[in-house]
Amino acid sequence: MSAPRLRPTLVPALLAALVLLAGACSSSSGATSDRSTTSTRPAAPAAATTGATRAPTPAEAALVAARPYTLHVSPAPLDPAPLVVLLHGYGASGAVQEAYLKLAPVVDAKGMLLVTVDGTTNALDKRFWNATDACCAGPGTADVDDSTYLRGVIADVAARHRIDPKRIYFVGHSNGGFMSYRMACDHADVVAAIVSLEAATWNDPGKCRPSTSVAVLEIHGTGDQTISYDGSSIGTRVYPGAKQTVETWARYDGCRLTPDTPAPAPHAIEQNLPPATVTAYSQGCAGNGHAELWTQPDGVHIPQLAPDFADQVIAFLLAHPKR
Repeated sequence: MSAPRLRPTLVPALLAALVLLAGACSSSSGATSDRSTTSTRPAAPAAATTGATRAPTPAEAALVAARPYTLHVSPAPLDPAPLVVLLHGYGASGAVQEAYLKLAPVVDAKGMLLVTVDGTTNALDKRFWNATDACCAGPGTADVDDSTYLRGVIADVAARHRIDPKRIYFVGHSNGGFMSYRMACDHADVVAAIVSLEAATWNDPGKCRPSTSVAVLEIHGTGDQTISYDGSSIGTRVYPGAKQTVETWARYDGCRLTPDTPAPAPHAIEQNLPPATVTAYSQGCAGNGHAELWTQPDGVHIPQLAPDFADQVIAFLLAHPKR
């Protein structure tokens, strides 16, 4: 995947995010952060024994033991607490992604739990997620089972903390967004909603067979030259555009394919650009089904986000629990 083209004003912000890397997993506002393999926090029973909060399978437990995650706990978590899993972009890390998106302060304020995880390193020493056929496993990495691993992470968290089985969410950027769609496809019984920033779902709708509805939000800039708003390919591997992605999920969720009218209010998500227009499909959906697209005019692959971007993302997630 080619490197994104960045505005000059964005470079200092990204450098600042890298400076924050060392502290990205530390506590904030009195919150605690636990490594899954070293946490001394006593295990707590799940809020209810459901498919979402079951114990890890042996295969999941083995993968989690080999790839620890970081758990950030709000100073005053709800009981049970909503869970957000953050997935980084290609070549990044969980810590770098959190330093960029800054979800932790909002998670703290809402009494939630936040998991950051790292993908597997490929031959180019780049971390990746094996998400869809388009993105982003390369030669020799197609057998990496990130879907089972991330399901195991959820199960492991549920064994340690009381999580709300109706409010388990994924947020991902780029390759992490592709992987968020993969988790919604493979584990729709667990995942309530996802937010994807500059990514896409499977190009072939038949490769995703969600067992129930999942609310999805795609946030995409029309000026993204890495993952095109209109769809393109990575090498010979095709991915759909933002509109096709959201319409595909509207179909999965049983929604009417007529956008809501009047359209929801625009969202100011990127600094120094007009607000993002909103296309939503909420009519006739099954369960908690909902599909939404925020189109950012001239937005790029790594946007200079508005200060309240994380608030907007978490608000969308919390508005879409499982029913």
